[in-house]
Amino acid sequence: MRKALLFVIVVSITVAGLAGLVSKTLAVTYPGYTNTPMLPSGKWHVHDPNRPKAAIVTAGTLFSHGAPAPSDAIVLFNGTDLSSWEGDKGPPQWTLREDYMEVKPHTGYIHTKEKFGDFQLHVEFAEPTDLNDPGNSGVFLQGIYELQILDSDDNPVYSDGACGSIYGQSPPLVNACKKPGQWQTFDIIFEAARWNGNHEFVRPAIVTVFQNGVLIHYKQPILGPTGHRKLGNYKKELPATAPLALQDHGDPVRFRNIWIRRIQEEEKP
Repeated sequence: MRKALLFVIVVSITVAGLAGLVSKTLAVTYPGYTNTPMLPSGKWHVHDPNRPKAAIVTAGTLFSHGAPAPSDAIVLFNGTDLSSWEGDKGPPQWTLREDYMEVKPHTGYIHTKEKFGDFQLHVEFAEPTDLNDPGNSGVFLQGIYELQILDSDDNPVYSDGACGSIYGQSPPLVNACKKPGQWQTFDIIFEAARWNGNHEFVRPAIVTVFQNGVLIHYKQPILGPTGHRKLGNYKKELPATAPLALQDHGDPVRFRNIWIRRIQEEEKP
């Protein structure tokens, strides 16, 4: 159990006080909401505390950790500078350390200067080792669909908010997380949502994700832009291309070795 979830109370505990303590403990140990919108399956609310947790799978020691960028890839971060990124309000303020960058809390998201449609993306990240820090961040595909980053090694959280989840929508198929401080990988295949020439919605965005070499999403439709306690939708047409973003959620999460390849539509036979 993470220290952030423990309470130290130095008082005389009455029966009423004990009931209050139990209530507080349950609220923290089993977070979530049942007053949020219902997901299309009709089974669960967004961030439902009762939704089953993903089974834990122990990933191999290494998978694509340190993978060199292919010859046709765009290197978004190679450990030396943030020239491919911009901040919410100007140049990014995140910290460069050795071969990685670290979120400087409360300085804002960073976004790629280039825009992307369909792509293959490689990202490496590491959670902070401070036991009081949940290591909250995220990879925002096209800037609007969050693939959650969180310390889910031993940190109770609603299923659709666990590491590797499509936030508020789809939990990972399994929990393939490593411990805080260890480098982890996301290898992502993303297909943007489609509208036709008449601006009619054709199909949602689709994502396949490997975390540390373990498949956690396979051709998973995304319901729409993600958000806290919100249900995504495609009520309005979205741009075909958009920047990638990394989230500042107030925690010093680290990133390294980020590269991306544009995917061209296959020629029809």
